[in-house]
Amino acid sequence: MTDRLAIAFAQLNQVMGDLAGNADAMLGARADCPEADLIVFPELQLIGYPPEDLVLKPALIERARAELERMAAATASGGPAMLVGTAMVEEGRLHNVMALLDGGEIAAVVRKHRLPNYGTFDELRLFKPGPLPDPIDFRGVKIGVPICEDIWVDGVCAHLASRGAELFIVPNGSPYEVEKDDIRLALARGRAADTGLPLAYLNRVGGQDEIVFDGSSFILNKDGEIAWQYADWEEEVATTVWEKQADGWACTDGPQHQLDDHPADIYHAMLIGLRDYVNRNRFPGVVLGLSGGIDSALSAAVAVDALGADRVWCVMMPSRFTSQESLDDAAGCAEMLSCKLDTIPIHPAVEGFDAMLEDSFADAEVDITEENIQSRIRGVTLMALSNKFGHMLLTTGNKSEMAVGYATIYGDMAGGYSVLKDAYKTTVFALSRFRNDTRPSLAMGPDGPVMPESVITKPPTAELRPDQKDSDSLPPYDVLDPILMGLVEEEVGIDALVERGFERETVARIERLLYIAEYKRRQAPPGVKIGVRNFGRDRRYPITNAFRTH
Repeated sequence: MTDRLAIAFAQLNQVMGDLAGNADAMLGARADCPEADLIVFPELQLIGYPPEDLVLKPALIERARAELERMAAATASGGPAMLVGTAMVEEGRLHNVMALLDGGEIAAVVRKHRLPNYGTFDELRLFKPGPLPDPIDFRGVKIGVPICEDIWVDGVCAHLASRGAELFIVPNGSPYEVEKDDIRLALARGRAADTGLPLAYLNRVGGQDEIVFDGSSFILNKDGEIAWQYADWEEEVATTVWEKQADGWACTDGPQHQLDDHPADIYHAMLIGLRDYVNRNRFPGVVLGLSGGIDSALSAAVAVDALGADRVWCVMMPSRFTSQESLDDAAGCAEMLSCKLDTIPIHPAVEGFDAMLEDSFADAEVDITEENIQSRIRGVTLMALSNKFGHMLLTTGNKSEMAVGYATIYGDMAGGYSVLKDAYKTTVFALSRFRNDTRPSLAMGPDGPVMPESVITKPPTAELRPDQKDSDSLPPYDVLDPILMGLVEEEVGIDALVERGFERETVARIERLLYIAEYKRRQAPPGVKIGVRNFGRDRRYPITNAFRTH
């Protein structure tokens, strides 16, 4: 029995499927905390989260077990015990577990009870739920270990408390979403209040395909006050001190890191998502079309901040419709960011397609087809550069465009990743103003503005026909985006939006465009998730769909 515990919490990144590398990183963190009694790691840290169907491969589970036993062996000669997230087969059933490694062996295993099956989560198709867990007995202290979703539902923490738990350690794989910090904190405070027990909430950092983890781990004492607030976005390993007092266990006060305000949080999510995707897929850098518009300017800024200017290659591809202002703005962006800019005019290819299709199009009027040909020529050009030199093609479309199909499949949609995929156009404006005023703490790019002011203030245009403006085809973005937020994020119908003051005809048209563009979104590249209903992981609609809410 002890009345003092030193517990280290390791807010770490991960590499999906790199079992040995993840194990080595955890052992390295352990070595940095020799004074700790216990070091805790996030959910499924050994394998990576979310593992999707990778975790169904028997070979992966076998190797994960071998790495877990290697880590357990490291505890045989003393030093901190380890609480490690992994997947494990028990009695023929695959479980999401936390394993206590102590004294050279796997001393205890806690199986996740509540498996989430919504939004980005599909654990019910991968794992079997464990029973309501009992506390782990560690150095005579009963520690409750509800795993991530186990604290989001009633019952698990109450059960652990009824079984004698004296404090909670909650390992998580909780993706970033806008305003999620407040939701997590309120939830944890509720569990502390319900049980009268302190709670340590541990989360990971880093990007995994479309998902980004923000860290933001924290420790609450039973009164709901924050004893420790870990940083967001960065790895951090710190040892906390817990003391048993007359009325129970408490964590002594530690650092109180300030978390990002909005929209700095979104910008950092985009930066980290792109950085980890490019680096872990071993691309030398990115290439993107820099049009002089705000979407490509912001995409270039995020890329430079994530990777450094020397790994970002911008290409201006003017047509006969490209204005001098766009040429100047693209050059201005590249100069401010100190990144490479090439100019490759597309008019020779446009003329070639005109000649190729002259007979077939002889009796047809010029329409959007010719506009799409220009976009696809640009896509082919960028993909050729990507194929030849290995840079990943970064697409630059935003969520507003993707929602209503204002993007060309096999054209400006071609590419490997998109940082703006879940950002509405109004968010793009806000982020651009933010980055021109502020250099984010993790940015590799320059201080000061990263795009000319004219990029932000001029009317958006695709410049695929004379004097074209986005507003020719779409409502103003300050009208369009609230409609889309209602239809996509809230899943409300037309009547509800009309009650909010929007014109019925406009809402009905936008709903129709949203539904018929589903086939395009199915073929779009992955991109950073920032909201609660991103296209792809969260919002999954049938392509063939006759339903309308009017």
